[in-house]
Amino acid sequence: MNLLIKGGRVIDPSQGIDEALDILVENGVVKALGKGVKAPAQTEIVDATGLIVTPGLIDMHVHLRDPGLEYKEDIVSGTRAAAAGGFTSVACMPNTRPVNDNKAVTSYIIAKAKAEGVVNVFPVGAITQGSKGEALAEMGDLKEAGCVAVSDDGRPVTSSELMRRALEYAKGMGIMIISHAEDLSLVGEGVMNEGFVSTELGLKGIPWAAEDAATAREVYLAEFTDSPLHIAHVSTKGALRIIRNAKARGGKVTCETAPHYFSLTDDAVRGYNTNAKMNPPLRTVDDVAAVKAALADGTIDAIATDHAPHHLDEKDVEFNVALNGIVGLETSLSLSLQLVEEGVLTLPALVEKMACNPAKILGIDRGTLREGAVADITVIDPAVEWTVDAEKLASKSKNSPFLGQKMKGAAACTIVGGNVVFKRN
Repeated sequence: MNLLIKGGRVIDPSQGIDEALDILVENGVVKALGKGVKAPAQTEIVDATGLIVTPGLIDMHVHLRDPGLEYKEDIVSGTRAAAAGGFTSVACMPNTRPVNDNKAVTSYIIAKAKAEGVVNVFPVGAITQGSKGEALAEMGDLKEAGCVAVSDDGRPVTSSELMRRALEYAKGMGIMIISHAEDLSLVGEGVMNEGFVSTELGLKGIPWAAEDAATAREVYLAEFTDSPLHIAHVSTKGALRIIRNAKARGGKVTCETAPHYFSLTDDAVRGYNTNAKMNPPLRTVDDVAAVKAALADGTIDAIATDHAPHHLDEKDVEFNVALNGIVGLETSLSLSLQLVEEGVLTLPALVEKMACNPAKILGIDRGTLREGAVADITVIDPAVEWTVDAEKLASKSKNSPFLGQKMKGAAACTIVGGNVVFKRN
């Protein structure tokens, strides 16, 4: 299919572009980018007047729950949710059943995504066998099978020696390690951020030191091994200070945060709202301010959802036993656009954190609208207003703290490999 996207404000930080242009797509690639581009016969026209056109958004941290936990989400529903959120590519974490720690599981994910998914799916393999933190997984095999990174996300690698070896092996194989930075001995039986709200609610707290101490360990191990390292879902001002200082020293450290860490505080837990229970937990007003400052100054490289679907039966229980995590693919863009409204980020800076930088970190050939590039494109309507309605979410699971909330800005059209996979009504 040939497409001509006309009259939109094209923002592509990879080329320093921010102006009204047309984009011609032929045979799944960007054929031409410019003013007054002419299209051949039988070309579908996408009128982007008043809209923003960007490289396809990339979510480098999602849980698709497939294989093994398809009652929460699967590759079909998860990729549809991604498309509805404006994402053309997602990187799926390995905490499936079985864990993605071998070629067979990786191959299954890739094959199913190609056959039934509507966006690109890039698997992330496990650092350790079964994500148990006891022995390293075969990283070389995982990379050869198609994994773009390795992580034990959902749990940390508790052994410093094992993490050191993982960084050394990953460096030699040219694959990125994504760290879940958390000191479990400090977490204990905590279920939310330790502070005034946890005390008031009578819930056991998780101190900020659990994230900060683990982040410091990861940063120093990365420096010691001279290895690249990506730190997932950063939520505290202390962890951001550690990462900022490491970057200033020339460390090969990148990091991400999630929209809930700049949109909510632990006040959202009041009423024992299990849809506000996640890991790391929602933090304080000071932490939210620090996350926004780190987005503005470049300490935070990427915005990722940590999309973690759970069945109602796993959330509609006592707060202490409810599972951690929220769905985020369909609300991420709207929440992130709010950063532009607030003056925290410019639109080009936001596109960099949601498209260009994730592609660079993962080493995938996406995140650009250069001529000849794969035509993964997101068309954004910054003015559309909508309400988060559980019945209308494409995800199988509805565990969002934003249900019923009015949002502004959303994907108008999502294009993957030159094919329109989502169009907002």
